[in-house]
Order: sequence, then C-alpha cells, then structure tokens
Amino acid sequence: MTAIKFAWSALGGDAALLPRVSGVVREGALQGRLPVRELARACVGACALAAAELGARRSGLREVPAVRVDDGAVAAAFHSERHLLVDGRAPVGFAPLSRFWRTADGWVRTHANYPHHRARLLDTLGVPEDVAAVEAALAVRSAPEVEEAVYAAGGLAVALRTPEEWATHEQAVQVAARPLVERARLGSTHARVLAPLNGSPLLPAAGLRVLDLTRVLAGPVATRTLALLGADVLRVDPPQLPELPDQHADTGFGKRSTTLDLTADRRTFEELLAAADVVVTGYRPGALDRFGLSPHALAERRPGVIVAQVSAWGAYGPWRERRGFDSLVQVASGIAALEGSPEQPGALPAQALDHGTGYLLAAAVLRALTEQSYEGGGRLVRLALARTAEWLVNGIGAGAAGVDPYEGPGPWLAETDSSLGRLRYALPPVSFAGGPVDWARPPVPWGTDSARWV
Repeated sequence: MTAIKFAWSALGGDAALLPRVSGVVREGALQGRLPVRELARACVGACALAAAELGARRSGLREVPAVRVDDGAVAAAFHSERHLLVDGRAPVGFAPLSRFWRTADGWVRTHANYPHHRARLLDTLGVPEDVAAVEAALAVRSAPEVEEAVYAAGGLAVALRTPEEWATHEQAVQVAARPLVERARLGSTHARVLAPLNGSPLLPAAGLRVLDLTRVLAGPVATRTLALLGADVLRVDPPQLPELPDQHADTGFGKRSTTLDLTADRRTFEELLAAADVVVTGYRPGALDRFGLSPHALAERRPGVIVAQVSAWGAYGPWRERRGFDSLVQVASGIAALEGSPEQPGALPAQALDHGTGYLLAAAVLRALTEQSYEGGGRLVRLALARTAEWLVNGIGAGAAGVDPYEGPGPWLAETDSSLGRLRYALPPVSFAGGPVDWARPPVPWGTDSARWV
C-alpha cells in the first residue's frame, strides 16, 4: 500500500479513504527489474478511489464504494495496445526506424512512427529510408550529437543514460524537485453543482463534457478512463495530423472523434469550450498557447474549467519544449540501462510511464471535480512522464510476492463489433463497487463525428 498511499497523497486525497482499497496480487504480472507492477497497481488504484469518491459525493452515499485492484486486469490494460485485434489483425507496433541504434560512443533511441518525425530523422542524417543506411550514419556519430541534431530538426532521438548520468542533468534536477501531481487553482468561481446520480452502474463523470486534445498515449488513456466513467469525451485532432489508426482504436473506447482547424474553425472551438467542464491537453508545453489554450487563457474564457496537462519532460527546465514518448523517457532517465545489459539496452515490460501517468491524470481530474463541488474555483493539474519515471526509479520499493499466479490476459479481454470491425480489447482495470465494467460504446474511425456536444 506504500505506493498507492504516495499517489493518493499527491492527488490531495484523504488518507482515511485508503482502507477502501483492496487488491489481488498476482505473481508474474508486469515483471521487470523495476517495480512496474507496484507502480501500475498504485496508479489504477488511486484512479479507482478518486472515481468512487466522486461517485459517492454525487450519489449522496454515506460511504465511498469499495475499490478492488486486480493485478491481472491491470497488466492486461497496461498492454492494451498489444492485445487489440481488429478483425483478427494484430496492431502495427513500432516502425522499423523506431528502435535502439549503436553510436560511436554508446546508444541512441529514435522514434519515427509518425511520417513527419521519420522525415526529419532522415533529413538530419542525410540518408534514405533504409535501416542499413541509418545504422551506418549513426555508427560514426556520438549519441549526444545525434540527440541534439535530430531535436534541432524537429525529430526525436535520445541518448542512452544511466540513472546516475540522468540525475546530474538539469532537466532531471528540475523534474525531481516537482511533485508527482502538480495541482493549482485557476480563479475563484462558485462551487460546482453536480447533478445527483441515480441508477446503475454508478457513473461518477456522467453529464460532464471533456475536450480531449491529446495524442499518444498517456493523455488518451486518461480521457478513455473518463469516458468509461460516463463523461462525454470529444477528441479533437488537427485535420493535417491523422492519428495512427490502431492507436486511435485502442484509446478511443467510449469517445467521439472529430477534426478541427484551431485557426480556421475558431468559432466552433469557442462554442465547444463554452460548454466544456474539462480540457485535457497532451501536446508539448506551450505548443497550444498561440491558440489561446494556455490554462489561464482557458480559465478566463471558461471560468471554473478544469485544465489537465500531460507532457513527456515537464513544463519546466531546458527540455520543457521537447517532444517525447514513453520509450524515449525510459532511455534518458536510466530505465533502459537498468532493464538492459552492458551489451544491449532494455525496456519496461509495458509502456508503463504512459499508462500509469494516464490513470493518474484521470484521477487528478476526478479529484479536482470533487474539490470543486466543495470549494469552487477552476483547477490546473499537470503530470509528466519524466516525473513518473523518477518515482518508479527512486520512489517505489518492491512489493510483496503474489499469492496467485498471473496466467495471461484471457479473463480480462473482451470482444465487440464496431464500425472498425470486430474488436478484441482489454477491459478497463478501474473497478469499484457498483461502477461500470466496460465502455458504453466502441471506438469510431478517426474524425467520424461532428464538432459539437451531444
């Protein structure tokens, strides 16, 4: 319970509610050298407790519903992108140029899943789209040189560091100095009046409208969770940047999807914002400010709004404007070195930084809603994959051995028909007494819906 106690405290939760959480510990789930299972369990447990707390508040329950965290369900959900099948077809994973590469002095990892990132990597190296050519170009350069050159061109490459090397980096110093969950007030509006809940299942976020301006993977996991809990989640993407189809399907359960040009369609966006309760962003810090989407600008136009932000490196420090993904944060923070060997860097058994941060972000929104119902005021909540990595490496101890073995994801997978085809998918791990056990609707193709609230 130490990890969930820390996470719940970071969310501003009442420690008296922690006894409402119980768990099923399964040996072999999310097995790695680092305590990934403990991190995953804590993030999901804190999210479920935040949902149960809000549900009790809205339903007038005298006691917060009991929360149950099963390591099997958590492990299946943290691998959701791997378990997805579309008409029996497995999802496309990392692109051929998204991998570790040897350099003249060590290792570097690139991320080139998106065409524009791939093009910038190749332009920097001056080679065609060929693995052997990229390999040869990187082999004669130093890892720090590659990191800086690719970043300057708008691409993604990160040099492998040990935990000790990362700890001395100015970005790591600033990350470690921040709380796991950054929380602040945005203005002083009246207390939020939440409509009472009736019926079953208990949907703590029912009636709430969430503008989802996120991509890959933590942000979409957070908004997928809010959709599970009853929110009307509208994902908004720029029309010129299509999402990878399998990724969109995996994180699209319960949501609607639209495209919107924030310059040309400004009036439409302002109409959406005027009725939104929550705005979740997953772009680089400051990237959306020019559209008037900074937290304070949003709160001025929509008093009482909750703004939730997630980024790779944090909204501070020399790397605050850098793009990043789970795999790259693992490389920079020393996780890849810890999980690998002297001959080859490694990786966590799941994209746990993304998934864990996503559930914590959803939890932060739920807790902000509960706080608003008493105190009023808008809220800003902020998380960073690099801060979650710091917690994993330096803040979580090994948990107790499991009583039950983890024998695979089978019990926590389901199937449904959709406009995308027949889907196999991982069931949600967020579970509390009387709560939902599945999403109300399957994902839809990218950009299917009109830009309006239901």
